[in-house]
Amino acid sequence: MTTANQKRLTVVQMLPALDGGGVERGTLEIAEALVRAGHRAIVVSEGGRLVEELEALGGEHITLPVGRKSLATLRYIPVVRRLLRDEGVDILHLRSRLPAWIGYLAWKGMTAATRPGLVTTVHGAYSPGRYSAVMTKGERVIAVSDSIVEYIRRNYRNVDPERIVRIYRGIDPADYHPAFRPDADWRERFFAEHPALADRWLITLPGRITQLKGHRDLLEILKGLKARGVPVHALLAGGVHPRRQAYWQDVQARIAELRLDEDVTWLGPRGDLREILSISDVVLSLTRKPESFGRTVTEALALGRPVLGYDHGGVGEQLRQVYPDGRIAPGAVDEAVERLAQWWHDGAPSVTEAVPFTLARMQDETLALYQSLAAERP
Repeated sequence: MTTANQKRLTVVQMLPALDGGGVERGTLEIAEALVRAGHRAIVVSEGGRLVEELEALGGEHITLPVGRKSLATLRYIPVVRRLLRDEGVDILHLRSRLPAWIGYLAWKGMTAATRPGLVTTVHGAYSPGRYSAVMTKGERVIAVSDSIVEYIRRNYRNVDPERIVRIYRGIDPADYHPAFRPDADWRERFFAEHPALADRWLITLPGRITQLKGHRDLLEILKGLKARGVPVHALLAGGVHPRRQAYWQDVQARIAELRLDEDVTWLGPRGDLREILSISDVVLSLTRKPESFGRTVTEALALGRPVLGYDHGGVGEQLRQVYPDGRIAPGAVDEAVERLAQWWHDGAPSVTEAVPFTLARMQDETLALYQSLAAERP
């Protein structure tokens, strides 16, 4: 709860939609922390399947299609400005580029005395330029890893380093810990649905089906492991956006070309990813473009599962801190095959370091930032 020397805050977070994904999950986690501390949490988006969860947490949702790439979206600037004024908003937190432009222009049109504090989060290494620059306009700019801090400093030299605050995303150790095991009913149901997985060495690549996630690299790794006699089976856990259907068809064609049809299972979008990670022998992170922070990498490591990942971006940071044996050069498919074959033969090194990227730490640091910024307002 808020203490006597802390103001009760009204915080608005803006993003395109609440359908799922890391940004959306982080938005709900901050809303939950705000409500728990006695503050008011409002989310502005086009809506989606997570709205019900947000409202169950005690947050509020205002439906505005602020993420639609259309000139018509500009008409929501005065709507957002009225919202900020009428609801007495203390902090406006912008989490995605197009909604950020709507929110920033609404904020910019207010007087200095009536504006809320402005926070932006740089979730990824966007293509530098004027469009992406809006994510550095905050009075406080949250970077989700040291690699993103460096990205901001390198590409936006006019941003005062004092405005940049590194806050890692995090997981709840109560949900993700080495002793976690799926219950017997889940295991029985899962393996009954996927009998091809029985007695196989399971490697899992979590994430949406997009070119960035490295599915074609996975197939080459799978081919190399099978050539070495490893009884491997690959799990793909993630949904396919309608705009990514052509890419998914290309991946399926490559699976058939390599004769891996019996060695790959696409699980689709999952609500039980924790359980899937926990039964995996190895979890992979093969993103060709450096990721800002690999949430599933942290989840897998917290579950005590070995992770093999490309050593760049936030994933490289995480592996260096927690599981350095899992680092390989980006795109080094042959190195990945050799390392995984060795792990299958000898056993992967144990995860011995505690995962420092916790949900409570992320929530506490974000709310402290809100409070400090609100205290500076007129």
